[in-house]
Amino acid sequence: MSTSPYLPLFEVTRGDIVESIHFGAIAVVEARGRLIASYGDPQVVTFLRSTAKPFQALPFVENKGPETYGLNLREVALMCASHSGTDEHVAVVRGIQAKTGVAEEDLVCGTHPLSHVPTIEAMRQRGEKLTPNRHNCSGKHTGMLAYASMKGLPKDGYTNPSHPIQQEILRTFAAMCALSPEQVEIGIDGCSAPNFAVPLYNAALALARLCDPQAGSVEPPARQAACYTIVEAMTSHPDMVGGPDSFDTHLMQVMRGRILAKSGAEGYYGLGLRPGVLETGSPGVGVILKVSDGDAQHRARSAAILELLHQLGVLSPSQAGELEEYGPISPLYNWRKLKIGQARPCFELSR
Repeated sequence: MSTSPYLPLFEVTRGDIVESIHFGAIAVVEARGRLIASYGDPQVVTFLRSTAKPFQALPFVENKGPETYGLNLREVALMCASHSGTDEHVAVVRGIQAKTGVAEEDLVCGTHPLSHVPTIEAMRQRGEKLTPNRHNCSGKHTGMLAYASMKGLPKDGYTNPSHPIQQEILRTFAAMCALSPEQVEIGIDGCSAPNFAVPLYNAALALARLCDPQAGSVEPPARQAACYTIVEAMTSHPDMVGGPDSFDTHLMQVMRGRILAKSGAEGYYGLGLRPGVLETGSPGVGVILKVSDGDAQHRARSAAILELLHQLGVLSPSQAGELEEYGPISPLYNWRKLKIGQARPCFELSR
């Protein structure tokens, strides 16, 4: 009989009875490669989804794309983002496109419904329809197109896994994971760009090395510099990485630049702890959490991340208080506002 790589992670009670359980797995890895904590199987292979975005931007930054086009850190952050599609986000995307010569019609990410209610209402009042620049991946796609243009490569087919830009992204991502490109499984994301599946351990290692490329022995030196640029961009402009309705944004704002946070679809979540955050003198640390059922209602992942940070000892009581709307323990009420149970994490990291 097979053994699941996932263990109980988050539970929902009704009265004193556990009514529902979300299962998951976690890997916590330092930049030098040591697995320092885990839960479930840290070797389970699954797709990073949007947690891959900083790595998809890495070759462009490494090859001085921002310098070539005069992009600032706010714009670099948006290229690593799953943004909310607000007017501010669209303005930044358009700014990148104006500097790089990319047109909105070049993007093949498509469109999707927005989640930010004030933006939805404002667009409704203006009679404005959704376009690709409102897509949460528009910054990523604009960056890919800008890189293709910078290298004199065709824009057509830029999301095809065989396109030179995607091949370079794959090689770079694999190297950050300490894997060969052949060891990375390829799938097609919701935005039509390639996405990557690797063991949780290797994805966590990649995030640790992104946040601490020197301890992680990242080569060449230009890649180390690009890692620092991306981490600084995302942590100094968290409003670009997500938005006013984003846990990623709120977490990074509360942690004051000490932690990089990047969510992915289907219950995937990545954290990068900068050097010295775990403890004095510690190298950078990467954290990956996967909720096995995809967490469609978004009730498990954010709360589990807060519990995970608490168990690692890097979330102070005041910081936890600023994030209490996300849990980790939340009361449940019925339609008459009667308290009927609670939602809570139910895991303990293995050191």
